[in-house]
Amino acid sequence: MAAKFVLASASPRRRQLLAEAGFAFEVAKPIVPESESAALTLRELTICNAARKAIAVARSRPDAIVLGADTLVALGRNVIGKPRDLADARRLLRRLRGREHQVCTSVFICAVGGARVASFSVTSQVRFRPLTDDEIAAYLAKVDPLDKAGAYAAQDDRGELIDCVEGCFDNVIGLPMKSLAWALERLG
Repeated sequence: MAAKFVLASASPRRRQLLAEAGFAFEVAKPIVPESESAALTLRELTICNAARKAIAVARSRPDAIVLGADTLVALGRNVIGKPRDLADARRLLRRLRGREHQVCTSVFICAVGGARVASFSVTSQVRFRPLTDDEIAAYLAKVDPLDKAGAYAAQDDRGELIDCVEGCFDNVIGLPMKSLAWALERLG
């Protein structure tokens, strides 16, 4: 009997990417606080958070292959997570406008009760258009930015914010699918 595949995330974007790729999976929201340590790099933070999410769910699902993921944004060395409120979202988008930033997603996969693991990180470069305050206000009026790293949704962007993406676009949404397929194949 094949092991169940479990997504350790409440992210609707990750669910959508997996479903569109044809994966059969269950969802289990991990109950773990995300690290925000300023002592860690963007990649280290996302790896730490992805591993914590996957392991938290794998403890109660030793029969499953559990996928944990974490996505964060960085502007230079400043790591940007999810905004606290709309005012914070507005401030974040103002910081990002007209500039290039990095989006890093790390994935941690546990199988056979944690006896087998795979982990990887993907970073993409995203450049925003030079947005006006009115454009930012109009964007925030139609998109809920509070559950999104960097306060924006790449999958819904139709040239409103993003000028260009270098690298994996699925990564900017929250789950680099080609790298995931490769890691799952290696894990068996």
